[in-house]
Amino acid sequence: MAHCNTILSQVLKLVLRHEFEVLANQHHSGRMFRTASRWSQFVTMAIGQLSARRSLRDLVDNVSAQQQRLYHLGSAKLSRSNLSRINEDKPHELYQDLFGALLKRCQLNAPGHGFRFKNELYSMDATTIDLCLSLFPWASFRKAKGGIKLHVAMNHKGNLPEFVTVTEAREHEVALGRSVEFPKGSIVAVDRGYTDYEWYKTLSDKGIYFVARLKSNATTRVLERRTIDRGTGLTCDQTVEFTGVTTSKRCPIPLRRVGYRDSASGKHYVFLTNNFSLAASTIAAIYKSRWQIELFFKWIKQNLKITSFMGTSRNAVMTQIWIALCVYLLVAYLKFMSKSKRSMQQILRLLQMNLFEKWSIHNLIHGRSTEKIPINPDQLTFTEMLTGH
Repeated sequence: MAHCNTILSQVLKLVLRHEFEVLANQHHSGRMFRTASRWSQFVTMAIGQLSARRSLRDLVDNVSAQQQRLYHLGSAKLSRSNLSRINEDKPHELYQDLFGALLKRCQLNAPGHGFRFKNELYSMDATTIDLCLSLFPWASFRKAKGGIKLHVAMNHKGNLPEFVTVTEAREHEVALGRSVEFPKGSIVAVDRGYTDYEWYKTLSDKGIYFVARLKSNATTRVLERRTIDRGTGLTCDQTVEFTGVTTSKRCPIPLRRVGYRDSASGKHYVFLTNNFSLAASTIAAIYKSRWQIELFFKWIKQNLKITSFMGTSRNAVMTQIWIALCVYLLVAYLKFMSKSKRSMQQILRLLQMNLFEKWSIHNLIHGRSTEKIPINPDQLTFTEMLTGH
């Protein structure tokens, strides 16, 4: 009968320990650790994300109760004061770099975006995380309100958050949008919050396509009209140019305007794009797919701890957010490699309920018997794929 480590151990094997320690050494500050370590911090905080712990005390008590099962993970037991101090003082950039390393592994195994075209497809948006100003004075947003803003450019291949930045809540989306370097030939879908005619021109000059909503007050002149199939919901497909004094200077190039009426809601949308090769119906479908980034924000807010925090300093908050994003990638990687039809939320729930149980994660995800049974060759192949060995 084969031995199985805990589900937690199998999940954490996806984080290459040598790679982690190299990053930990690069981002060390202050005195050397005696018994605690950045790995112990990561393991403990990851448990907090995977088991939905509500507070620092709740997390430490939960981990202490499972101490005998943490030995094989190489993680030391951390007191509440130790964990709090490490979260407050030790640079959060370690987990930002770890996120980048995990992202590369996920990208290699991510499924396609579902469209026929081969261009990379991105959606970009931001969400505000509200904070209590009296507890987080560094996050001043409005008079009596604090907050930070999570900016994400999501690759639709696997719905992976490929570009992530956390800023002050007052930072405008467009400012971060300009700083993202998308691959040449990629398509970026954005809402009206990213309206910047000069940026549209810059993207076009770089060979990057965009699909955006056209503001109702934009003044344009029609240069060309194309035939459309109104049975598909399309209302227009035109080549236009801006006629406004300012907009015509900022974006002096012809663009494509596509009108679409949603049959379910009856709402009419007008899209603006610099892509003239794709079908008008595909342009509408690209913008509709932008909803995936809204679902991503909803998922991480509902399933991970990024709206309530176990520390009040900026570093503690950033540490918790980046570890949460790392956990998101771990769950995504499990879904990609298992080829399971379960949603990421279902997989996360399975992990939460069985985190310290000892059986095959392959059987757990695929809904097979949770008894300790011998691991067959298919399971070994799956484990090897997960760990890279």
